[in-house]
Amino acid sequence: MKLPRRTFLQLTAGAAALPVVSRVAWTQSYPTRPIRWIVPYPAGGSADVVARLVGQFVSERLNQSIVVENRTGAGANIGTEAVAKSPPDGHTLLFITTANAINVSFYPNLSFNFNRDIVPIAGLVRLPIVVEVHPSVPVKTVAEFINYAKANPGKINYASSGIGTSGHLAAELFKSMTGVQLTHVPYRGVPPALTDLVSGRVQAMFDNLFTSIEHIKAGKLHLLAMATATRLDVLPDIPTVAETVPGYEASSIFGVGVPTGTGVDIITTLNTQINAALGDPAIRSRLIELSSVPIPSTPQEFRDEVTATTEKWGNLIKRYGIKPEG
Repeated sequence: MKLPRRTFLQLTAGAAALPVVSRVAWTQSYPTRPIRWIVPYPAGGSADVVARLVGQFVSERLNQSIVVENRTGAGANIGTEAVAKSPPDGHTLLFITTANAINVSFYPNLSFNFNRDIVPIAGLVRLPIVVEVHPSVPVKTVAEFINYAKANPGKINYASSGIGTSGHLAAELFKSMTGVQLTHVPYRGVPPALTDLVSGRVQAMFDNLFTSIEHIKAGKLHLLAMATATRLDVLPDIPTVAETVPGYEASSIFGVGVPTGTGVDIITTLNTQINAALGDPAIRSRLIELSSVPIPSTPQEFRDEVTATTEKWGNLIKRYGIKPEG
């Protein structure tokens, strides 16, 4: 049967519009159920606190619950794997940290590939790493610390929350750029490492400011410098390591990722709402109180930062043959 020209044009126009209408309707319906935000760290830690703070704001904007799920273990790999193997529909998010970038080189035989299976979509905060010592160490500056370490080779023990953690690699980078000898004492997590540092069993630590700030305020630890590239606005009198060791920088980044294959519309929606949270005066103030620096970004900007971080620590791991215990 031959259709009249007018009828044919009406039908083809309607058919052409269907995919657009369907796509718009699908985007407007997102999210259709509660969103799981998997945090590969225990409840109460810095990652968990930031996730719950930002998640509450975003959930209100999306009119849907965001459930923070703490999936700990294997250096953040258990939680990351759970997200990597989830449907790419925007209903499962990953709380990305520097550990994810480190693990690409540190754990070469994982059952997932972070670079392939996860798409970074938004930055959250940067956590400054600080160089701190027990008060018994007779130094007040990074320069004095370097001179003291060189005068006492191998006698300074530094703590970390484990081999391959950001604190461990920050210290190894410092060693490689200054030529000092420091003995690494790895612990299973930050709390026991800080306990021994405060007691004087170890002498130094490269740690996130968030977890050490109360000990520093109490005078139990002495803060030598920030490992960030520039001084912090909230601590303008504290120098950076780079002022003594040009080019040195170490910090932890937090952000959000989704399974590869997630639609661009969903990524844009999440990125927009996360940036809105970081721009909210109350949330921004709270994040700064938590010794972190908000880093709003486009999806591409955050992907570039994750890529650069992966390459930086990957080169250090390969150069010095740093491997997991056992």
